[in-house]
Amino acid sequence: MHTTISDIYNFRSIDDLISTSGQPSEAQVNALAHAGCQTIINLALHDDPRYSLSDEAKLVHSLGMEYIHIPVQFNTPGAAELQQFFQAMESHRSQRLHIHCAANMRVSAFVGLYFSIVSGKPPEQAFALMHSIWQPDPKWRDFIDTMLASETLKDHWFNGLDSTAAGAHKTPVN
Repeated sequence: MHTTISDIYNFRSIDDLISTSGQPSEAQVNALAHAGCQTIINLALHDDPRYSLSDEAKLVHSLGMEYIHIPVQFNTPGAAELQQFFQAMESHRSQRLHIHCAANMRVSAFVGLYFSIVSGKPPEQAFALMHSIWQPDPKWRDFIDTMLASETLKDHWFNGLDSTAAGAHKTPVN
């Protein structure tokens, strides 16, 4: 059986350059490479074999793609990780990106915040992806509301790319 990117758990194509999903298998990462993906951003942790590959960075690099890992604790999402995510998105805005976590829940919330804060989209449009996958629990709802209300975050990003946000575990293709 031939694996396609649409087989990835909770796969969503946002536009011609951005897709999101839950954790892809090795065959699905290969399908992403064959579909023209240039960079994979992973927001999941590497500590649970049910939701991670044994060496995703090595696999991604072997297929000629860049790998960025921004580990986001599901129970404690943070502003620092969101800033790193915004930086990764802005730094790769002209590339074909695939963003994943375990189930596309962290990702869909972070993408919604990116579209709202950085791109200036209205919340109902920015969070449509998230609402097609899940309804945030109180912890995530508070995090989203706090980030949307953060004038510092808005000033930092909405008015242009912030070149000082750093910290993502970026591993370029060798």
